[in-house]
Amino acid sequence: MIQFSAVTKSDRSKGPKVWVYLAYEKESGFSNAPGKANDVLRKAMEEEGFQGKENQAAVSRPNQGAVDKIIALGLGSKQDVNAETLRRAGGRLARKAREIRVEEIAVEWPRPLKDELLKAFAEGLILGSYQFTRYKTQLKDAPKGVQKAVFQTPSDSLGATKKALETAVSYCEGAIMARDLINGAPSDITPKVLANAARKIAKGPVKLKLYTKKDLQRMGAGGILGVNIGSAQEPFLIHLHYKPAGKPKKSVAIVGKGITFDSGGLSLKPAGSMETMKMDMSGAAAVLGVFSQLSKIRPNVEVHGIIPTTENMPGGRAYKPGDVLRAINGKTMEVLNTDAEGRLILSDALSYAVQQKVDQIVDMATLTGACIVALGALVTGAMGNDSKLLEQVKEATEAEGEPIWELPLVKEYRDDIKSKVADIKNIGGGREAGSIIGGLFLQEFVGDTAWLHLDIAGPAYLEREFPAVPYLTYGGTGLMVRSLLTFLKKS
Repeated sequence: MIQFSAVTKSDRSKGPKVWVYLAYEKESGFSNAPGKANDVLRKAMEEEGFQGKENQAAVSRPNQGAVDKIIALGLGSKQDVNAETLRRAGGRLARKAREIRVEEIAVEWPRPLKDELLKAFAEGLILGSYQFTRYKTQLKDAPKGVQKAVFQTPSDSLGATKKALETAVSYCEGAIMARDLINGAPSDITPKVLANAARKIAKGPVKLKLYTKKDLQRMGAGGILGVNIGSAQEPFLIHLHYKPAGKPKKSVAIVGKGITFDSGGLSLKPAGSMETMKMDMSGAAAVLGVFSQLSKIRPNVEVHGIIPTTENMPGGRAYKPGDVLRAINGKTMEVLNTDAEGRLILSDALSYAVQQKVDQIVDMATLTGACIVALGALVTGAMGNDSKLLEQVKEATEAEGEPIWELPLVKEYRDDIKSKVADIKNIGGGREAGSIIGGLFLQEFVGDTAWLHLDIAGPAYLEREFPAVPYLTYGGTGLMVRSLLTFLKKS
């Protein structure tokens, strides 16, 4: 993690010798740069072709005084600048610093920019600096990127600056925890590893109930047990519970799908489609990332984190198309495709969440490829039964640059999951509206509780990078950790 500090006056002879300035498009100078320095910067950057456009980053070597290099970041049009602009600028700085092998920087933070924008900038810098190197053996000469960042800020805002940086670090620690879990090899990140991660988180105001296979049998968790039966790995239902010191404003359950590897079961996936299926526990990773920070964020909300976790494997005892499973709430489910397993384990987790008598439920699942077809790799599909909850979560996702798009739960499509031998079946009758069909299936297990389903199949794991969003890197993104922390803080 980058070491941040905030100062009112930088000692240029002792501090970092790489300075970072921010610039708006079509403006004559650099924010917060003194007069002479402004002239030097402007001239140097003009030679680099720098115009302050949003996607620009330029490096100058003025060879004057205590400064070795100056990195200029474009913010685009001043009136269009928002938190996401700054988050992307931070990510661009991370990439540029690694490219030129810079490890320490001094950032001249402009006075007019608000603290939430500083938080976003720091988030972009941290997340853009992320590298997953667990399995790399040749790292000696690899560029490390930014290790230390000093922010110069006016004296009257020093405390707020430090608070904004602390919040950014906390949010990103949660997201990076999720990224590391998602990026780990599937034989290394098993259900037991997720359970052990929950054990480490459970301290202070966070408690843990861990349900083993025997417990699940006693509870009648047929969805989890059915999916698990072909795997050599034991399944778990993980229940993390945070209670604030005072009377909570409300209670929220955050549910995350935890399939640590999805082969498709007997409805086997093609080989190429299995290559990234270590990411099928991204919802679970996000729940763990959120709970890892609740002791620091301390929202005045009671929070339940519920994770059903297992592998989906085609072993000799694996569940079969035609099998009927019974969820915790008693509802029966005909299995017609064992690769539609996420909704089966979530049937138990959502039923269990309802039993906790919570006010709201938010579930996150890499549920359908259809959602990727509809919304691509950067947008989450959202479905639910409560417009107020949707708006609360949407406001948080907009603040954190993790957009969601509502899909309708078309009640007429409910007939597509009616079964002739059970209460419902786990797939529809055709290829249409696959994401909505998945949402309608999950709705069967939430009753009247306010509920929002987030289909994160696209943005939870990126198979290519997007230059316009430089704080997102290949692999696990840690999606929804920051958004849910914001949602809980503002609830």
